[in-house]
Amino acid sequence: MAGPTLRRGDRGAEVRELQLRMSQLRMYMSKADGDFDRRLEDAVRWYQWARGIRGDAPGVYGPATRASLEGETSQP
Repeated sequence: MAGPTLRRGDRGAEVRELQLRMSQLRMYMSKADGDFDRRLEDAVRWYQWARGIRGDAPGVYGPATRASLEGETSQP
């Protein structure tokens, strides 16, 4: 499922879904409040590093990161 590129400062349902997916992997342990803050940016950066994702800017949830994360998590 394609979606928008998300980065720090973004808000909404897509961000909340990202938070919940990251929580499934125990890489984001804060509240899923729909706010792309520094903690979520750091979690996305860590996920990208751990999976060797190079197609998106560090800490930005773009197409390469989304494809990888959606491939290993379930729809929240």
